[in-house]
Parts: sequence; C-alpha cells; structure tokens
Amino acid sequence: MTEGQQAGRLRFASLGSGSKGNATLVSDGETHLLVDCGFGLRETERRLADFGLHPRQLDAVLVTHEHGDHIRGVGPLARRHGVAVYLTPGTWASGRLGELPSRHWITPQSRFAVKGLTIDPVTVPHDAREPVQFRVHGGERSLGVLTDLGHPTEHVAEAFAGCDALVLECNHDVQMLADGPYPPRLKRRVGGDWGHLANAQAAALLPRLGLDRLQHIVCSHLSEHNNRPELALAALVPLLDGDDSRLRVSCQEAGLAWQAIA
Repeated sequence: MTEGQQAGRLRFASLGSGSKGNATLVSDGETHLLVDCGFGLRETERRLADFGLHPRQLDAVLVTHEHGDHIRGVGPLARRHGVAVYLTPGTWASGRLGELPSRHWITPQSRFAVKGLTIDPVTVPHDAREPVQFRVHGGERSLGVLTDLGHPTEHVAEAFAGCDALVLECNHDVQMLADGPYPPRLKRRVGGDWGHLANAQAAALLPRLGLDRLQHIVCSHLSEHNNRPELALAALVPLLDGDDSRLRVSCQEAGLAWQAIA
C-alpha cells in the first residue's frame, strides 16, 4: 500500500529490539511516532530509510526511560533533525539526553496527543527514574508498547486491556538466565520485580489483557544471552490454541516490517 492508502489506518513496525537498541515506529499514514531511539544517529537514519522515512518526517519521539538501549539516538536525532521529544521529568532529570530543542513533558496516566494520534503514558515497575510505557490510539484502534517492566501489576493489566495489537516484552527464559553468563547481581536485577519480563510472565499477562481482540502480538526486547525466539513463541502459542499466525518476533538486527491493524 502507498502512504496515501495507509492514511487513517494504524500500523507499527520495529527498527530493532534487544539489549543493543530499541525503537518502534507507529503511524496512521499522516502522523509518524518513534517510541524510543536506542540506536546511534547514522544507524537510526539508515533503519528509518529502510522504511521509507526521513527523520524530519517524524512528528515526535516518545521516550519510555533513560537506559542507553532506549535513548542512545534521541538527543542526536532531535538536535540534527529538529524532532520533538516527549518524556517524563524524571527521565529528563537523569541527565543522559543532552540538549533537546523541542522538549515536551509527559505526565504519567495523563493522555496527550501528537497530531492525529492520542497516547496514554502508563507507569511501569522498572529500575529507572520515572519510566512509562505507551498505549497509542488511532481512530478506534489501539497499540500497546509494553516492554521494560519487572512484573505485570494490576495497574498495567488494566491500562493495556483491550488493545488491538501489542508489542510485549519477552526478555528472558528463567532457566537460561539462571544458567547463563551474567554475574549474580545482574541476574537478580534482570529477574527481579524492577527488571525485565520473563517469557512465562508475558504468557501469564496476556489472558488478562484480552486475547480475542489482539490482531498482532509481537515478542520484543529478547535478551541476546538469556532467550531464544523459539522459546518466547513456545510460551505464548498455547494461549492461542496452537495458532501462531498472530505472533511475531521483533529481532535486534532485522526489526519487524510494518504490521497493519485492521
């Protein structure tokens, strides 16, 4: 479909997802958002070009939190191309983003709009200053981007219930993390209540969000050392009666092609 044919239809894609960089594209054909930008400037420009976009076509970058794999390219992108950045005061207070020519505050749990898209920023349990994740609404459809949380709270489950598509963290397999190369302190951090979501936790959360409505479920933020795509998929397929047609994996290098929400 051409850009004009896509106008008004919510869709999303991934520039890449993992410990080396994360960035999710969301568009209705007229408004283009980038959720996080964890790649360097040149790499971000290259990956955007693969999707037919120039950075100046972005209407905003929405920042979830200040960890490097989510903000590495935010400042350079904003300064080079004049892209607006939306973030919480706590994320800004980390001091890791540098000068932002067009900075907009996010208040958690307070909806805001960027042109034709409306966004709900949702507080999540993660070891950052003021982390949020996002639910993006376009028309009657919504996309949840839900990564970087240590455990699925009731607040998170309520905020993301009824999404039409979901980018969901499947960071690690519990046994692979236990047997893997990380030092004990890092294992405790990743597997703790303020770290990252395990495959089994993602599987436990999904039924609470409502499976029937979900057109796309994307396993995201997989650990390079503590997970494998087949393990993440295997954890979720049983919830869908063995039908994996709605499941995808967003990988570090190839990302994920455009997914349209009908």
